[in-house]
Amino acid sequence: MRAHLVRYLLHLLAQFSLPTIHRLATLLGKFLAQHPKFRITQITQRNLQHCYPHYSLTQQHQLLQDSLIETCKTFMELGALWLWPVPKTLNLIQQISGEIHLQHAYQQQKGVILLTPHLGAWELAGLYTSQHYPLTALYRPPKLWTLQKFIHQARSRAGGRYVPTDKTGIRALYHTLQQNKIVGILPDQVPGQLGNGVFAPFFKQPAYTMTLVPRLAKKMNTPVILTYAQRLPQGQGFHLHFLPMPPNIASADLLEAVTTLNQLIQSCIETCPAQYQWSYKRFKIQPPETTDLY
Repeated sequence: MRAHLVRYLLHLLAQFSLPTIHRLATLLGKFLAQHPKFRITQITQRNLQHCYPHYSLTQQHQLLQDSLIETCKTFMELGALWLWPVPKTLNLIQQISGEIHLQHAYQQQKGVILLTPHLGAWELAGLYTSQHYPLTALYRPPKLWTLQKFIHQARSRAGGRYVPTDKTGIRALYHTLQQNKIVGILPDQVPGQLGNGVFAPFFKQPAYTMTLVPRLAKKMNTPVILTYAQRLPQGQGFHLHFLPMPPNIASADLLEAVTTLNQLIQSCIETCPAQYQWSYKRFKIQPPETTDLY
């Protein structure tokens, strides 16, 4: 029943223009900001307090509201990003910066690791890349398993290949890089098991960060590019960014490598802080003897 409701809502939202979707999301986000009993509001607030402790109460509340608005946009625009025809969806991209970095990396014939953090419209970044390049991306299956086929079809309709975050998926990434193609990873996704990450600073806080990216980059001698689709105001569309990662992302010192990774993600977030998915439990795994944040 829940899966049917989700599909119905997404098909309904897909009937609206992006400005209308964003206006509706703004109303919902403001409502959530005024009601701390909602779990999404609580998690967002705790993350912001954790990462912006120097902000005043007024600044904290403003960022909380802005963040919830952007989070609502992220989910409500999925109707368009998943169900519109690919050309219509990609027409939402109004500006592209730095794609030359991805092109140069791809031309090296070593494969490319493309990182897409939970910033802006990451679904759109994946759709654009899979339309123009051979992309195999990791994805975590949805909690509502009956939505898996629907989501997989929506994401792969531009030609991308999506593999689960398990051993078979990891093997598929290695195989893809051996073929000099592109793999996509959400680099700020918390590793599912202890031992698959290390604690590294993220907004000056210890964050359990995956080591998959530096391990892949070092073993396969593969360049790493980061991308995100920044949301433009008033539903005008998106600005797609591509940035090269520095060489020490492949350092044998995993702490150095993931610290570099988190620093670049943070620098991107700081260009549009409200558009990061602060409702995600980024700090759900904490160092020993540390109080649970959530």
